Amino acid sequence: MIQPSNRLDNVEEYYFSKKLKEVNLMKAHGKPIINLGIGSPDLKPPHSVIGAIMDSLEDDYAHKYQSYQGLPELREAMADFYKEQFGVSLSYQTEILPLMGSKEGIMHISMAFLNEGDEVLIPNPGYPTYASVTKLLGAKPRYYDLLEKNHYEPDLFALEKTDLSKVKLMWVNYPHMPTGATASNKLFEDIIKFAKRNNILVVNDNPYSFILNDFPRSILKYVGAKDVCLELNSLSKTFNMAGWRVGMVLGKSEYIDAILKVKSNMDSGMFYGIQKGAVEALNCSKMWYLSMKSVYEQRRKIVWQLAEALNCTYDTQAAGLFVWAKLPEYLKAEEYIDLILKEKSIFIAPGTIFGSNGEGYIRFSLCASTEDLEEALARIK
Repeated sequence: MIQPSNRLDNVEEYYFSKKLKEVNLMKAHGKPIINLGIGSPDLKPPHSVIGAIMDSLEDDYAHKYQSYQGLPELREAMADFYKEQFGVSLSYQTEILPLMGSKEGIMHISMAFLNEGDEVLIPNPGYPTYASVTKLLGAKPRYYDLLEKNHYEPDLFALEKTDLSKVKLMWVNYPHMPTGATASNKLFEDIIKFAKRNNILVVNDNPYSFILNDFPRSILKYVGAKDVCLELNSLSKTFNMAGWRVGMVLGKSEYIDAILKVKSNMDSGMFYGIQKGAVEALNCSKMWYLSMKSVYEQRRKIVWQLAEALNCTYDTQAAGLFVWAKLPEYLKAEEYIDLILKEKSIFIAPGTIFGSNGEGYIRFSLCASTEDLEEALARIK
C-alpha cells in the first residue's frame, strides 16, 4: 500500500462530502429527506445566460483550449460589473483574473503567497476551506474570533497585541458566511489600516453581496485597499450558476500576476461557452436582482418560522443565503441536527463545522422550494 502524503495528516474530507453520503444513503432507503444544509441554488440562471451558452457552441473557437486569463470580453464584463455595482474601477487587462470557481481561487491565492511556516488569520466561524488549504500548504492557521456580541466583527485591537510577525495572509468574508453579518464602511477601513501596519495581504471573499443585502460593498472601494487587499467573487450565488464554476479575483496587477503563475499551471482555461454565458449574466438588469430578492425573502420568512419552531433565535438584519440560528443553551449543534435528521428527515448544517464558535448554532439554507420549506415546518410543528 502506497502511503498518502503527510500533508493529508491534518486535513479531513470536507464535511459536506462526508455528510451527503449519509444523507444520500438515507434517501436511497426511502427517507424523504429535505436538504436545508447546502448553499447550492436550486433556481435556474437567467434565461438569456442559457441561450448564450447554447448559441456559443457553434462558434469556431468554442471547443479549443482557452486563454488562462479568460476572454477579454469576460474580463471587461467583470470590470463593468464592479464599476456599476460597487463603484470600483479596475483594469480589465491587468487587475482581473477569471477563475474556475472561487473555491479554486482560495487554493491559487494561498499557493501564490504562502510559504511553509507562514501564518494565516482565519475567521472562527468561517468557511472551512480557508483552514484546510492553509494546512495543505504547510502553513499555520491562526483563528480569530467572530462573536455575536461583537456583531461578528474581528477585534483588531486584540489581534494587534499578539505577535503577528509570521502572519502573511488574512481571510475576511463579508457578507459573512455562515452568520450573514455585513461589514460597515468603518470595519473595511480599519481592516485596511490593520493590514498596512502589519504587512498582511487581506482577501475579502465576497460571493453573497447580492443575496438579501441592500448595501453591497467591495473592500476594493476604500482608500489604500489595492496595496494590501484582494477580493474574490463568484457568479454561483448571484446568478444561480454554482455548477458552472465561474469566479474571479480582483486587485493590484502584481498580485494578479502572481496568482496567474499558479493558475496557468493548474488548468487549461475555462470552457468558452461558460465564459459567454458569464458575460450575459454580468450584464443582467436590475430586474434580475429584484426577482431573486423576492424569492429569497419569501423563503426566509418560512425559515424564520422553522427556527422559531425549534426554539432558536436569529438576526432579521442578516444578509446572504442562510439563516444562522442560535439554539437553546442546553443543546449541542451536531447532536441536535443528527436527531432532526433521524426523526424528521430534515438535514440542517451544525454550526460547529465552521469553527468552535459555531457551537450552539445551526445554519439553514434558503436553497429549497417554498413547498419543501413548508413541509419541513409542518414536520417540526
